[in-house]
Amino acid sequence: MSEFLDLINSYVWSSWLVYLCLAAGVYFSIRTRLLQIRQVPEMIRLMVKGEKSPSGVSSFQALTMSLAGRVGTGNIAGVATAIAFGGPGAMFWMWAVAFLGASTSFVECTLGQIYKARDQLTGEYRGGPAYYLSRALEHTRAAGVFKVYGLLFAAVTVLACGLLLPSVQSNSMAAAMNSAWGFSTWWVGVGIVIVLAFVIIGGVKRIAAFASIVVPFMAVVYIVLALIIVVVNVSAVPEVLRLIFASAFGLDSAFGAIIGSAVMWGVKRGIYSNEAGQGTGPHAAAAAEVTHPAKQGLVQAFAVYIDTLFVCSATGFLILTTGAYRVYEGESETGAVLAEGGMLPSDITVGPAFAQAGFDTLWSGAGASFVAVSLAFFAFTTIVAYYYMAETNLRFLLGKSATIPVPIVRGTVGSNATMLLQALILVSVVTGAISTATDAWTLGDIGVGLMAWLNIIGIIILQRPALAALKDYEKQQKAGIDPVFNPLSLDIVGATFWETYDPKGRHERTTTSA
Repeated sequence: MSEFLDLINSYVWSSWLVYLCLAAGVYFSIRTRLLQIRQVPEMIRLMVKGEKSPSGVSSFQALTMSLAGRVGTGNIAGVATAIAFGGPGAMFWMWAVAFLGASTSFVECTLGQIYKARDQLTGEYRGGPAYYLSRALEHTRAAGVFKVYGLLFAAVTVLACGLLLPSVQSNSMAAAMNSAWGFSTWWVGVGIVIVLAFVIIGGVKRIAAFASIVVPFMAVVYIVLALIIVVVNVSAVPEVLRLIFASAFGLDSAFGAIIGSAVMWGVKRGIYSNEAGQGTGPHAAAAAEVTHPAKQGLVQAFAVYIDTLFVCSATGFLILTTGAYRVYEGESETGAVLAEGGMLPSDITVGPAFAQAGFDTLWSGAGASFVAVSLAFFAFTTIVAYYYMAETNLRFLLGKSATIPVPIVRGTVGSNATMLLQALILVSVVTGAISTATDAWTLGDIGVGLMAWLNIIGIIILQRPALAALKDYEKQQKAGIDPVFNPLSLDIVGATFWETYDPKGRHERTTTSA
């Protein structure tokens, strides 16, 4: 089975996907005129400003919901893996894909807002790639093709977020707790399930409330403590920076043979972590209550920076400045050791243990516990975000049938399908906790890769509404008014929610069915 999964993963994560992600980032950076630089002050302003309603969450809550999905195992175990198999140069490519991916994230998240709708069962805002893929071209000859394309993305997302990706998070959480405190992976899995059930059954409002408290706290604490370690080892920073840039381009003799691996692992783990282009961000973006789609697009673009430039960089510098790393040839722990920092025990495995060893250099014996606690927060909130995305796409697949009564089980098709999804993700969490790390990560990579392929191709084709929204937003911004979106004036079709939008009466606006 492992060999079969590796074969599928090799096709999904071929070099073509890496090139596509980088090329899309370059292209959207040009088309948005380097929005990721020009609009940083506006991103920060919008991040803390905004309103919420009975149907939508605030911009900040939508940001934290998005960060809940972005900030996870990839920020600790993923960074360690990228360094182990791609060398220190993988860090540079993680930064590159974050910088370029910010523009990609803006486009996809703005599209998510433009084509959002109300959930037929809960009245909450729903949106994402499945929505814009099926609606953006519904008045053209390609309508039928893109309707199927949207359904395909929804099905892949339910599979990926409901079954494949949660297992990665629970696996890393269980492994870290087992290493730190000797907890049985079975009991860790059961514990996660109990807490997770309480959160997800409460719906998007409880998810948003939970994320808005936990995500900022966990990110700030982790970054601050990691930076303390880096400051203590500040003398090593110049050499670490030289090593990162030299090995990123094969200029360091020790890593010249794995420059391709540096690019591959940097991009792969960068996308896994910040999710730019993967199609996950638009789900949280669509849930926000804003007067213009570009507002949430800008907020979500900044989320990429928070994830990679702050959290991932904190882990990378923690590992490299303390010498708690080891680089292997052939992208496998069985390969020859090309370089190492000298602070890792010989029997240590690639993953969270790298960060644990880094923290131990200053707080001996406390590193394992702190990383285990951090991973518990990171991974759990990510699983919660995965559930929300899986549920959103399940609702999309059900369509109008979601409200059909099912007397036998005393509910509707939608409510009963949701209960089935909840059971599926809980089972995934338990099985992930007790499975091998290799298989869990391979399944996760397959899920991420499939979503990225479908979404990036889609937003390249459907980019016009997002770019028109940006131009309109900046025009109103320049005029000194709070931008309000009118799709009809921009010749954008299919944005039925916004056609009836009233920014002054947002609580009474006309209902648009999902």
